[in-house]
Amino acid sequence: MIFERVPRAQLPTRYGEFIIYGFRDPDTGEEAVALVVGTPKPDAITLVRIHSQCLTGDVFSSRRCDCGEQLAAAMELIARSGTGVLVYQQKEGRGIGLINKIYAYELQDQGLDTVAANLSLGFEADLRDYRLPAEILKYLGATRIHLLSNNPEKVQGLEQEGVRVERRLPLEITPSTISRPYLKVKKEKLGHILKNV
Repeated sequence: MIFERVPRAQLPTRYGEFIIYGFRDPDTGEEAVALVVGTPKPDAITLVRIHSQCLTGDVFSSRRCDCGEQLAAAMELIARSGTGVLVYQQKEGRGIGLINKIYAYELQDQGLDTVAANLSLGFEADLRDYRLPAEILKYLGATRIHLLSNNPEKVQGLEQEGVRVERRLPLEITPSTISRPYLKVKKEKLGHILKNV
């Protein structure tokens, strides 16, 4: 994949100084950003988080999930690491989109779990792929990584796209009484590696 033009700018945050890059897939139009600390190099290991957009968790601090807390923890860890990348992909609701995610919430309020709700709406449990994040990491020089994730599918997806995941590092947030059922479903139905659920 060849990115036509990649804008970059300084992004000071509460966690530290990042450089933000903007990417657009020339084939699909999908957009993503990367927050970068330091200079990733192909011969060194880079700390990486691939984070899928979660408006309700990341922006509104929803307690239905742990997404916002995972994002904050990842940004703090990456800022402290000296060299790291956070790729933020626009895959709301594991790829079903924002409005469909709210339909899924509606079904969850009626008793379905997160996977059953997606399936009831006619979607797969998880529609994400990791082609664009992998291409972003390659562009940035981060081809050997330690991945902050509880999701083994992210490891497989990145490795299939040519990024070597040397190690998966857990990014587990202590569940609340509200988020625990959601996390239990992620563990039991989606194979996420979670010890505290």
